[in-house]
Amino acid sequence: MADRKTISKDEFLTYAYLLLYIALSSGQIFFNKWVLSSKDINFPYPLGLTLLHMVFSSVLCFLLTKVFKVMKVEEGMTAEIYATSVVPIGAMFAMTLWLGNTAYLYISVAFAQMLKAIMPVAVFILGVAAGLEVMSCRMLLIMSVISFGVLVASYGEMNISWIGVVYQMGGVVGEALRLIFMEILVKRKGLKLNPISVMYYVSPCSAICLFIPWIFLEKPKMDALGSWSFPPVVLTLNSLCTFALNLSVFLVITQTSALTIRVAGVVKDWVVVLLSALLFADTKLTLINLFGYAIAIAGVAAYNNHKLKKEASRSSSNDSESAASVPIATSSDFNK
Repeated sequence: MADRKTISKDEFLTYAYLLLYIALSSGQIFFNKWVLSSKDINFPYPLGLTLLHMVFSSVLCFLLTKVFKVMKVEEGMTAEIYATSVVPIGAMFAMTLWLGNTAYLYISVAFAQMLKAIMPVAVFILGVAAGLEVMSCRMLLIMSVISFGVLVASYGEMNISWIGVVYQMGGVVGEALRLIFMEILVKRKGLKLNPISVMYYVSPCSAICLFIPWIFLEKPKMDALGSWSFPPVVLTLNSLCTFALNLSVFLVITQTSALTIRVAGVVKDWVVVLLSALLFADTKLTLINLFGYAIAIAGVAAYNNHKLKKEASRSSSNDSESAASVPIATSSDFNK
């Protein structure tokens, strides 16, 4: 009986963490879209919003790990590793969030999520180039299915903005590069970091990478208004939700595995696509949209299944270690 109760409790926690992650991830996407697009908030500055997120995350991570010591930052970081690995990761992370949030000014949330389905293709192609992935007929078929699905979904978009598509695809490329750099950091340099440690090291670097373009691109626009209109309560809540999302990813990974995040992400994407049609007037879904996206998601599911089999082939000791230490899945949901 005790074992059954323990299993039931573990299952309950697992589903609770997954639901929390899906709710926070979906909510953050809508929150960002509302902040950037709402005339009431009047804050159409995606670069500034992303910079605020990274500064908030940097300060909060420092307080939690160094001042209050609620969480622990894993050691082993050196100046050489930081310069050659963390800086590129931080730069690509900044690029991903900046371009991804900017896309919301031009395209609907639903269409942005459909374009994000191309992510495994970008990761695989760059992974092959970096020697981290092996080309095979099976993977080529999966990548072809995903690409075809995204093309069909794009063909069915009624109000397509190519500027928004370019921004979103730029964010996808940045995210794929970030995942590749993360893979190199873990596999080739042997550094094991939990998601909290990654946030602690990467957030300040990303903030600096965002601050420089913000000075030249958005600060002049904000200065031109005469006075900066900051809704402090809304922006603070938005930043806090972003940090809470990152913590929910940490909970899911420690309770299950990084792959579970990818599977939950598929569910989250469908939730976002369908809810955005109800919440935003700029979202007009067509049958071609949904059909193409369904094809792409089928390809993503096949990709996740392939990754699951690869993880299952590893030894149980390596499995447990990587599930607790490799935070690769945290990346794709920061700007979400």
